[in-house]
Amino acid sequence: MDEMDRKILALLQENARISNAEIARQVGLASSAIFHRIRKLEEGGVIRGYHTQLDPRLMGMGMAAFVRVQTGDGASAEAIVSDLLALPEVQEVHRVVGEDCFFVKVRTRDPQDLARLLDDSIQPIQGVATTRTTVVLTTARESLAVPVDRPFGN
Repeated sequence: MDEMDRKILALLQENARISNAEIARQVGLASSAIFHRIRKLEEGGVIRGYHTQLDPRLMGMGMAAFVRVQTGDGASAEAIVSDLLALPEVQEVHRVVGEDCFFVKVRTRDPQDLARLLDDSIQPIQGVATTRTTVVLTTARESLAVPVDRPFGN
């Protein structure tokens, strides 16, 4: 990973639909070199995919919430993660250390839909002992971008 790769990654994070020719123009390399660098970044797992970002409100999923999940004795973390990931409303699942075991970001239509998700889908998961939910009122920033201008290792 060199400075040129970082520039390419920054451009792709800004606009995943940018053409290799435009990246080449902006960084001063040939399109074929850009193609090979991107392929190497994909094969190395640095680039994990390309996504379309939708506006959740316009898709009818305007309510965001964070659900903190505590598990009971003997709970299987892998099984709980699998069950959570099977729910389409679940956007993120993080296993954490502390009072809670998982930190889960969800999106629903409205408070009633959130209550249904909690009551019918999350709390009945085997191994889930308790949940605590925080509803998001406003979001100042929501991003999957990773800083590329800092040194990093493998």
